[in-house]
Amino acid sequence: MFETLVRGVGGRCAGEAVTVTGAGVELADAVDGGGRESRVPRLPGFAQWPPRGSAKHRGKALRAGVPRASHRALVLDDTRPDAVAAVEESNAGRIPELTPIRVGRMTASPFAFLRGSAGLMAYDLARTPVTGIGTQICGDAHAANFGLYGDARGGLVIDLNDFDETVHGPWEWDLKRLAASLVLAGREAGADEDTCRAAARDTVGAYRRTMRLLARLPALDAWNAIADEELVSHTDAHDLIGTLERVATKARANTSGRFAARSTEETRDGGRRFVDAPPVLRRVPDAEAGVVAGSLEPYLSTLGPDRLPLLARYAVQDVAFRVVGTGSVGTRSYVVLLLDHRGEPLVLQVKEARPSALTEHLAGAGFLAPPAGHEGRRVVLGQKRMQVVSDILLGWTTVGRRPFQVRQFRNRKGSVDPAALAADQVDDYGRMTGALLARAHSHGVDPRLIAGYCGKNEELDDAVADFAVTYADRTEADHARLVAAVRSGLIAAETGV
Repeated sequence: MFETLVRGVGGRCAGEAVTVTGAGVELADAVDGGGRESRVPRLPGFAQWPPRGSAKHRGKALRAGVPRASHRALVLDDTRPDAVAAVEESNAGRIPELTPIRVGRMTASPFAFLRGSAGLMAYDLARTPVTGIGTQICGDAHAANFGLYGDARGGLVIDLNDFDETVHGPWEWDLKRLAASLVLAGREAGADEDTCRAAARDTVGAYRRTMRLLARLPALDAWNAIADEELVSHTDAHDLIGTLERVATKARANTSGRFAARSTEETRDGGRRFVDAPPVLRRVPDAEAGVVAGSLEPYLSTLGPDRLPLLARYAVQDVAFRVVGTGSVGTRSYVVLLLDHRGEPLVLQVKEARPSALTEHLAGAGFLAPPAGHEGRRVVLGQKRMQVVSDILLGWTTVGRRPFQVRQFRNRKGSVDPAALAADQVDDYGRMTGALLARAHSHGVDPRLIAGYCGKNEELDDAVADFAVTYADRTEADHARLVAAVRSGLIAAETGV
């Protein structure tokens, strides 16, 4: 059976104000559940006792203003950006010579187009119903943004693994993006329409049931709940076990050492340096390498002090530029090679952090844009909030005047390609990712609130499944528009990279 894959979480509630004097806390008179007066500390950041009202009932009450059936709505008017114009706008600020690679990757399929168009979908989602319940969202929770990665003890977990767009926003946006992506992945995998819709519906159902499960658990149990085979059992995704085991086997071999063995050569002093492999990997001029390597010094201050003795055992060897995945192609991304005293490698990725593509659309849903600040910090803190286990070397820095995030490269990462699954596995994968998304969301909001809104029946499942099919159709039309623009020479694309 595959390694531990996911661990559950819960939520927390803000408490009332407290007067702090020196190292002490002023005690306030309170009335306990039996009506007796007592003197207890009332601390900010903690819930009050006895609880006031029910989070579940508050969530349920939201249905009056935002019926669950309303989530099938998708309003596309004449003001919607043209798909090609949206792609060109999202290319702004990227390295110009790399944007044709990004466009080429987006033309590969409608699912690939969705992967690269988080901003366009955010525009559309801002015109759909929202409950007003906010949490930390991924912002790009499509089906390919879940994967395996290594924890500090050598085990594997499966979770969301891309947080470039993360913000505090509507939970519905992540769920709808995930559901729509399952329809597109299913179509690409050759599944029929009933199966694709069922995959979207099952994704929502698993999200809803998992949120209800977390809401019923004691808070600490929900926060620390471990699910490996239990997750598969809970989501009835047994057909995925073999696939996950194969991915896990590959992930265990996907390490810094293996990457360094393929991408570096030995130097005269016994060290190593990168070898050009254009257009994906290229060495950079000494001055640029020096600036990137120098950025690791302020990066250290973003880590916990307990990590510093570990990094002090590595020496920086070389820096190279490396092209990254579909949505991030054209952003600045470097790999930094470090060696320990035995010559064993550690590779860090220093990746540019751009503003979230969702930022300008949050106001339309009644949410505040992220406060101005370091975009790398936004990504890192959002990732740590949503994941069960995060990279122990996750941090941020500035290269030149641009914000970057820093993380381990190839720390036993592996992923399932949802578009390459057997048709009868797509709904299993949807159920698993739906459960993982619920767990991730419950880190930022009391799960009882969302569970109360979602309820026991399948009304929300059906509504979001309808939305997902409609949005998949829209994405196919957008993809066709981009392909036509490439063929006519309106926008440049480089395929096969």
